[in-house]
Amino acid sequence: MSVMRMMRLLSLWAVVAVLPTGANADPARPDQTAFRALYKELVETNTAYPNGDCTLAARRMAARLTQAGFPADDVWVFTAPDHPKEGGLTAVLRGSDPAAKAMLLLAHIDVVEAKREDWARDPFTLIEENGYFYGRGTVDDKAMAAVFVDSLIRYRQEGFKPKRDIKLALTCGEEGAWPFNGVRWLIQNHRARVEAAFALNEGAGGRLDDKGNRISMGIQAGEKVYQDFSLETTHAGGHSSRPVPENAIYTLSAALGRVSAYSFPVQMNDATRGYFTRMAEVTGGDTGAAMKALLADPTDARADAIVSRDPSWRSMLRTTCVATMIEGGHARNALPQRARANVNCRMFPGTAADDVRQQLIRAIDDPKVSISAAGRQNATVPAPPLSREILGPVEAVAGKMWPGVPLVPTMATGATDGRFLLAAGIATYGLSGMFGDPDGNGVHGLNERIRVRSLYEGRDFLHEVVKLYAQQP
Repeated sequence: MSVMRMMRLLSLWAVVAVLPTGANADPARPDQTAFRALYKELVETNTAYPNGDCTLAARRMAARLTQAGFPADDVWVFTAPDHPKEGGLTAVLRGSDPAAKAMLLLAHIDVVEAKREDWARDPFTLIEENGYFYGRGTVDDKAMAAVFVDSLIRYRQEGFKPKRDIKLALTCGEEGAWPFNGVRWLIQNHRARVEAAFALNEGAGGRLDDKGNRISMGIQAGEKVYQDFSLETTHAGGHSSRPVPENAIYTLSAALGRVSAYSFPVQMNDATRGYFTRMAEVTGGDTGAAMKALLADPTDARADAIVSRDPSWRSMLRTTCVATMIEGGHARNALPQRARANVNCRMFPGTAADDVRQQLIRAIDDPKVSISAAGRQNATVPAPPLSREILGPVEAVAGKMWPGVPLVPTMATGATDGRFLLAAGIATYGLSGMFGDPDGNGVHGLNERIRVRSLYEGRDFLHEVVKLYAQQP
């Protein structure tokens, strides 16, 4: 999960507090104690680049599944050539109805690096203190990885017989440091292992206020797509003592000014429409009225200007592009012969990269500036629909566990491994049921932590929601 994405999440959950929650003071249930041991083993397996070992973590989780009675053919630890420490795990609990398409549980087991000298506690030792679990990956994303493994084990122990297959994929490489990405590799080389009607992934959870009151719970549908563009201009150059009006750096600077001033048109999908519908009621006032106006007419410039004062809301409404790097010139005493900038775009789901490029060309309106896609050209697909088949189980379980807490649809403006599944035609939804603190719980930073109660509640929530999904025809 990117830092940008975490910043977006922190700013989205500004809604009314309804239920208090504090540290988990109650004794752990026996099943929670067993889960804690699994979670501890996973957190304490270092999977940070470059010294960690995702394959070791995958093998340890595989051992737990086979010890629980899963057939060896249904549990697979995979590695790719030349990537011995970047492996992952797939597993399946077989369904009874061959006509029912599988569901997939996806979680990444790699984590962001953590240096012991910077942390108040050993980042690779699970420590329970003052109602929190501390350690790197306690939230991102070993909480969901541990819950998914634990749920498969519990389903087998319970004798649960799903209609559809429940597939599991624990993968390495989501955080970007590892040179190998397990989800992309599985899709390209072992598609059948992850083929599914839909997948559950990280991306949305519950939010708490600064007093521990539950605010809302999110479900994510869709992600914006990352795409870099290179802007470049050239000139004959010359001696700096004889300046001329036309200058490669000046031309590029003017182009970047036009990019800064350009606003892509408002777009909506199920997730953002649901989000702003909910937020319009909660926010109220002029901003709430502007949200309603924008829902009725996405071309309403006045309403757009009001809502887009918030950078996170602005990003949810449209494709965004921003200059992130610049270079130019070749000598201090020479007119620049070349100037180049990187413009990073986050494309609204379903928007093609070439369409964004064409809009940049029109906005810059200068043939002396070349604009080309840089790096990998990422596929973009529309956000998956928030159908009743998807929302129904979430509403049923959340309504029982947290009555009155609003369910808020959202769309990620950053990226997760769900982008590979979405591009492969597998509808992917972010859902955890784990409530986080407003400061972000140290994800990607120091002293990462999760409330004990939040983890145990999320475990129960996901266990029941997956059961309902698995019984759908």
